Amino acid sequence: MAEALYTIDILRLAASTAQWPPLAAPDGSAERRSPTCGSRVGVDVTRDASGSIAAIGVTVSACALGQASAAILASAAPGRDVAAIRTAQAGLAAYLRGEDDRLPDWPNIDTLAAARSYPARHASILLAFDAALAALEAAATDSQDQDRAHG
Repeated sequence: MAEALYTIDILRLAASTAQWPPLAAPDGSAERRSPTCGSRVGVDVTRDASGSIAAIGVTVSACALGQASAAILASAAPGRDVAAIRTAQAGLAAYLRGEDDRLPDWPNIDTLAAARSYPARHASILLAFDAALAALEAAATDSQDQDRAHG
């Protein structure tokens, strides 16, 4: 059973999270933790002038599925805005819960499909997307606060 879940593709993705180290001067940062398994994912973002992600960094202390999910998020996040991240997160959550049979349109997210049968892993898989949304929201709040201070 574990062999079907922890495929070579999952393990490769899990090992790749070092490609996105924490950012030195992020516009927004957030960390999310799963109370179920204790996994943690932190996400740093910088945004471009349109509010889309310009750069992303991740800090992951999670199972291989949580790590793989963070890599899947990080690899395709640049150029995406909060709406795209929210759509992917909601679609992935609905898929994992069995509410939708289609995975969201996000590169490599199909690698996580086998985890649908493992509800105990769902929270860890969603952490990266949840943290990215929170980091983008923090960046937007900081930006609005700065605009008010200078306006």
